Amino acid sequence: MTDLALRLINNGPTQPPAIDLALAGYDLATEDGLRTAVIISLFTDRRAEADDEIPDGGDDRRGWWADPAMGSRLWLLARAKETPDTLTRARAYAIEALQWLIDDGVATAVDVTAEWARRGVLGLRVVITLADRGRYDDVFNYAQEAA
Repeated sequence: MTDLALRLINNGPTQPPAIDLALAGYDLATEDGLRTAVIISLFTDRRAEADDEIPDGGDDRRGWWADPAMGSRLWLLARAKETPDTLTRARAYAIEALQWLIDDGVATAVDVTAEWARRGVLGLRVVITLADRGRYDDVFNYAQEAA
């Protein structure tokens, strides 16, 4: 299935990436792989759980009203310290966000490795084993706000 291709835009060392449509010359780019679906899954804000602590101390639990389970809770780590616990939570949030690929039969397995790519930047390596035994492997960097 062909999708409009998305691209991540780095907004600097203290801002999370933005998502924009990719261009091919003067036209919108398309792609037949999983990159667009993975970008939406990881970088769209999923509704926070009732017991999640909101980074700014407010009460905006975010999420899309039509499907609060769409996206990831990575946004909850925006001001988290660079600790092993934060990496564990990032990995869990990313796997949670990509679980739909297994549920829908697109993939048989999803694995994510989280590491500090550099100071203030969370690196996520996503490896997906597809139902047809193919493999998707990509790396995404997610800038953290200063804690």
